[in-house]
Amino acid sequence: MTWVVVVDSGGGNVGSVRYALERLGARSILSADPATIASADRVILPGVGAAAPAMARLRERGLIDPIRRLQQPLLGICLGMQLLYESSEEGEVECLGLLPGRITRLPSGPGVRVPHMGWNLLRQRAPRDRGDALLAGLGERDQAYFVHSYAAPVTQDTLASASYGIDFTAVAGRGNCYGAQFHPERSAAVGSRLLANFLALEG
Repeated sequence: MTWVVVVDSGGGNVGSVRYALERLGARSILSADPATIASADRVILPGVGAAAPAMARLRERGLIDPIRRLQQPLLGICLGMQLLYESSEEGEVECLGLLPGRITRLPSGPGVRVPHMGWNLLRQRAPRDRGDALLAGLGERDQAYFVHSYAAPVTQDTLASASYGIDFTAVAGRGNCYGAQFHPERSAAVGSRLLANFLALEG
């Protein structure tokens, strides 16, 4: 059985993430202990809210360097994915720097209201760093559930993108580090498949 540590970063989506993992047969615990996090088979960094307070919580709990040093597969969800990048326009904060790029606010306009809330189509891009394994079984018309106002640009680390006024990264991957801007725990079969694929990745 895969042992997953969900990082206790103060996010309100922790319970639903752990329940989604339980349905897939994984054992998970919530922890802010660096040694416990380092010993996990998989690590998930969830998050809701704003980047600056989230980074402050990680700093207060002494988790920034331990997360940066992880060798096992790491998945950031929603705000947790944004924290994987170098910096965020939201609060002008330095983030974890595991993925190159800067998080910026989604532009609003006619017919485009921010925050972006609801189901949106995932567009798969060229797989990198085992991205094909993370997205295995997902089709060209599959959709996921998003709730966010900020997003990562499309880069060489983008495994799937979505469009809301602009194209942005919906799924990212580099080395052992992955991110999902959408909420897998709220994305029905698509979200379950992505989580199952993450659990099955080679450590």
